[in-house]
Amino acid sequence: MSIFLQAQNPIVPNKGLNDPHIHIFNDTAYVYASHDKSIDNKDFVMEDWWVWSSPDLVNWTQRSVLKPTETYIGKQFSSCWATDVAFKNGKYYWYFSEANEQTGVVVGDSPVGPWSAPLGKPLLQSNLTPTHEYDICVFEEDGNHYIIFGVWDYYIAKLNADMISLAEKPRKIKVNNPKGPYNLDGRNLEKPTDDKPFLHKHNDKYYLSWGCFYAMADQLYGPYDYKDSVIKKESFAKGYEKPTWPTGFLQGRHGSFFEWHNQWYYVYCDISQTGNRYFRDSFISYVHYKENGEMATIRVDGVGVANYKASKTPIEAEDYFKSHGFIKKEGGENFVVQTNEAQAYLYFPHVKGLKNKTEIQFNFQYLQGGTLNIVVRKNSDSGLVLASKTIALKPKVGFQTITLQFKEMASEENLFFMIEQTPGKKLMIDNFSFK
Repeated sequence: MSIFLQAQNPIVPNKGLNDPHIHIFNDTAYVYASHDKSIDNKDFVMEDWWVWSSPDLVNWTQRSVLKPTETYIGKQFSSCWATDVAFKNGKYYWYFSEANEQTGVVVGDSPVGPWSAPLGKPLLQSNLTPTHEYDICVFEEDGNHYIIFGVWDYYIAKLNADMISLAEKPRKIKVNNPKGPYNLDGRNLEKPTDDKPFLHKHNDKYYLSWGCFYAMADQLYGPYDYKDSVIKKESFAKGYEKPTWPTGFLQGRHGSFFEWHNQWYYVYCDISQTGNRYFRDSFISYVHYKENGEMATIRVDGVGVANYKASKTPIEAEDYFKSHGFIKKEGGENFVVQTNEAQAYLYFPHVKGLKNKTEIQFNFQYLQGGTLNIVVRKNSDSGLVLASKTIALKPKVGFQTITLQFKEMASEENLFFMIEQTPGKKLMIDNFSFK
């Protein structure tokens, strides 16, 4: 029987879903995760692995449970640690950690199984490298897949086309000047990073992360240069900064980075709502990249992503759920979106608090003169028109406000902002608010 939840942050509250990796298959988000058994846990008790799915990062349904008895482990087991998944040749390969020692794999015909164990033994055995062979990440590029794993030191190896064997001996990944939750000053050579590595790519740069810390490289195999943590003291909304792990709020942020609909996200562990480091939740935050490639500090709050509130605080345009014809750009201390096509749109679903609102105000800048047409539609790019305006604009230094009058709206709406402008012109939108 499926479990259905509608959530913000945490995405699946009070269930112990943690170590989350989100992948997009067939325009649906799937989270592959570990599972803390109980709020009363006094240690890590993790007896199975989970798959949940969502069409919108808000509504989540439990889809699959993998038990250790269905793997080469073959018995009940309470250390079902972090996982990751990959797709190749019509099959889904789900990799899982046997505690902090070894890595196994199961195979399915769908993102949620059913799963079979093709090897009858670990894929990564405990004597393979000087590190521990667990907390895997699988990275895909140009049809090739690579597995990354380890603690303190990380290793990478290309997978064979069968996805259940290694094509090469694992190579150690060099990380220059690393920091981590046990190494905040860069001097702890024994524990320089953390466990749970993850690898993603953005604009031809490779990002190796361990929790909320990350390094960057120009080549897949490195070397990687440490950059920063995406979480800082200023990240937290009230009520989400405590309690923390023993070394502070930077510890225990296992998770992954992923892209969907031209938007980037970070999904990660959090214990601010449970108060128990052994019963973790998963949060999602937006990720925005600076012009130098580094990631901006994320926001940690209960609103989460793909959820919006029509309050006194403006909604940032770069926090869209879906976009076309826009790119993100740094705009002073924040980010803006800028058109790169004559016809473009932004989609903001689950906008709440709209009852009795009669107008929307866009904070924008037009870089050249021309004609601008804005249409606000309900639910889709061909949905009911709620507001529209066509104006002739002259170039103006700085941001200005344009106001659209609304027809009657429900208290919650899914809003498409359709933009049509003179070809070759550029429009920047900072934020918008409702009155």
